[in-house]
Amino acid sequence: MRASAAIAVFGALLTLPGVASAGCNHIDHEGRGYVVCDVDPAQTELRLFHRAADGGILGSFARVDAMLEAEGKSLVFAMNGGMYHADRAPVGLYIEDGQERAPAIASAGPGNFGMLPNGVLCLMADSASVIETRTYLADPPACRHATQSGPMLVIDGDLHPRFLPDSDSRFVRNGVGVRADGAAVFAISDRPVTFHEFARLFRDVLDTPNALYLDGKVSRLYAPDLGRSDIGLPMGPIVGAVADAPR
Repeated sequence: MRASAAIAVFGALLTLPGVASAGCNHIDHEGRGYVVCDVDPAQTELRLFHRAADGGILGSFARVDAMLEAEGKSLVFAMNGGMYHADRAPVGLYIEDGQERAPAIASAGPGNFGMLPNGVLCLMADSASVIETRTYLADPPACRHATQSGPMLVIDGDLHPRFLPDSDSRFVRNGVGVRADGAAVFAISDRPVTFHEFARLFRDVLDTPNALYLDGKVSRLYAPDLGRSDIGLPMGPIVGAVADAPR
């Protein structure tokens, strides 16, 4: 599908009743399939989840939803929300309900996380932003929730400079971008893709001038409207959209 056609299809999908709050849809770009979920934080609460009240790692969409049930709420969308160590502790900055649980890491390092520039997903009361890490540290906004990951996929409209068009490194990948209006757009590939291919989706189709890679290979999605609740080994941070539970 041409980029202009994909944009038109995606825009049309978001005008359907009930889609704008936390709508997930299948789209095609350059012959590759993705699920794209659009969440407007001004209308739908976006949160990060890591540990239960007893201190244990939540680790799964089912456990997050069960915790929310006790609050009279339900999970309407979720995906893994950033990289984590073997003990499921977040790599880099992690803020939950205004409390910093892990500090930001601004230095280069091994792996995808250390492929600078990396960035931060900052969730505020009614908006979201993706911010390059050093820009974030220079003037930290009052994020209610935040998770650091890397690399950045799109930086002020440009692809990450280290992405190679002819790379043969392919994984199922997930990430998040933020449009100019503050709405967050999450995506996960249906099959393994390169960084360059994945970043082009955010730049050319999803219209997000800044976008952040969340992870690959372990990428998972919770989208009940699509009948999807991926399972596997316990995850670290989880990002999700929350709504009042039906009565």
